[in-house]
Amino acid sequence: MAHFTSSTGETPSPVPTPSEHAQSIAELLTPLFSRLADPAHAERIDLADPTAAFGRVLAADVTSTVAVPPFTNSQMDGYAVRAADLMDASAEHPVRLTVGATSAAGDPVRTHAPGTATPVMTGAPIPDGADAVVQIEVVEPPHFIGIGEGSHDAPEGTTVAFSTPVAPGTFLRQAGADLSPGATILTAGTRLGSVQLGSLAAGGVTAVDVQPRPVVLLLSTGHELRTPGESLGPGQIYDANTSSLTAALHEAGAVPVCVSTPDDSAAVLATIDAHPADLLVTTGGVSAGAFEVVRDALEPAGVRFGHVAMQPGGPQGYGVARVTTASGLREIPVVAFPGNPVSALLSFEMFLRPLLRSAAGLTPDRKATLAPLAHAITSPVGKHQIRRGMLRADGSVEVGAPGSHLLHDYARATVLAHVPIGVSELPVGAEVEIWRIDE
Repeated sequence: MAHFTSSTGETPSPVPTPSEHAQSIAELLTPLFSRLADPAHAERIDLADPTAAFGRVLAADVTSTVAVPPFTNSQMDGYAVRAADLMDASAEHPVRLTVGATSAAGDPVRTHAPGTATPVMTGAPIPDGADAVVQIEVVEPPHFIGIGEGSHDAPEGTTVAFSTPVAPGTFLRQAGADLSPGATILTAGTRLGSVQLGSLAAGGVTAVDVQPRPVVLLLSTGHELRTPGESLGPGQIYDANTSSLTAALHEAGAVPVCVSTPDDSAAVLATIDAHPADLLVTTGGVSAGAFEVVRDALEPAGVRFGHVAMQPGGPQGYGVARVTTASGLREIPVVAFPGNPVSALLSFEMFLRPLLRSAAGLTPDRKATLAPLAHAITSPVGKHQIRRGMLRADGSVEVGAPGSHLLHDYARATVLAHVPIGVSELPVGAEVEIWRIDE
């Protein structure tokens, strides 16, 4: 497989394709993701605030502390009865039963007397001795008598009539039908969403062990960068990479720590020393210019730099940086992206987003399909070109210009259109693979 050469004079390799570079990044980060998935590194999360656990990935199986439901209860508003009491019920000869004490949600389990009908509300305990529920709509009268505000039970001597038999078990939710005590609710590797958190609460679970999220040090370099809101001097621009990649990392399940440094190798190394992280992602300073600060700082530390056969986003870097700091030798995996905002975002999209999302229990890949081009396009034959575009109402895709500086076009795009290596031009109607980025 093609890969970057190092600074040690290796024989140059062919320029790697995007898929080959993606494989190199996956291999680089495999030890990190294995460590995060190790239960020994799990993080304990209290479920009193469900939002703290939302989106996290379980590090261990979770078992129920109780039966779910904890008692047999009614699926319907109606009357709890003994099925044997209604064996002979018919429209011509209805069976009339005396109404007993009501069972409402939150009431204790009552005792059901033979020959009676217990008013029971949805979710309320089935009284001992009853084995079925008849829904209120098929009883005569089809409404509760004397039960409601200010009155828990029907007047003494009230009767109701049943015109059909009922099978034992009808409209009963049996105790433990969902979970028995000690049963596994969720397994390790499950991502916690709203349904999963509700299931844990129903099982009486108060805390869970989750995989730690990767802490990513996002390092933006460049003397020309300014924070939005600051005044721009000659040759200066606002830093878009920090905002866009911070959001992208968060969406992919990582914890971003954002730092900007000047174009100074010592400052880059000092920043790494000052901010413990699981992964370093850099933007800018990776190409072949005279002031490539990231390359100057990290290539001697073991990070490889080179080009991927991709447009935009050709200059890339990756590897494990071994940096000598005041506290000793430190090793950290590094993924280095170009500084152009579109190139940086597309690099993240191609090489890092799928890996982070997979580790976070999310769908790793964008939804991909084929769509016909609304117009002819050209592409550099030796590169995989990624064009930002819009999916039109007729199903065709209209792509924008290929320039890596067109961030606003990217912001309006709904798809990424992929033109593979070896293709120099495509006519109107030619099908291209598109990734939906608006879902």
